[in-house]
Amino acid sequence: MRISYLLLAVSICLGAIGQIFLKMGANKADTAAFFFLEPRLLMGFGVYFCSAILYTLALKKLPLSVAFPSVSLSYAIVSILAHLIWKEPFGVRQIAGLATISLGVFLLNRNG
Repeated sequence: MRISYLLLAVSICLGAIGQIFLKMGANKADTAAFFFLEPRLLMGFGVYFCSAILYTLALKKLPLSVAFPSVSLSYAIVSILAHLIWKEPFGVRQIAGLATISLGVFLLNRNG
């Protein structure tokens, strides 16, 4: 079961990294014709694909009702990275919302 949680954690992190690459690629793609030729965009899709593979492997042992809500932790990771990379807003409302999500994931994953 621990390996499934590890796979889920890596999947969540890869999903967040994929999101960052997609944003980078979207910022660099000047025209629709070159949109899907942008390397960072393609990298984002590739990382998302790897994330999906690991997530699927984690689902073999984890209940979907626990695994899927856990993916929402990527919201916190992406928000923090977006703030650090692009200076996107990260104030009290964002912190409160992400703390609420994190608490929900914590409660779902508690044994007992």
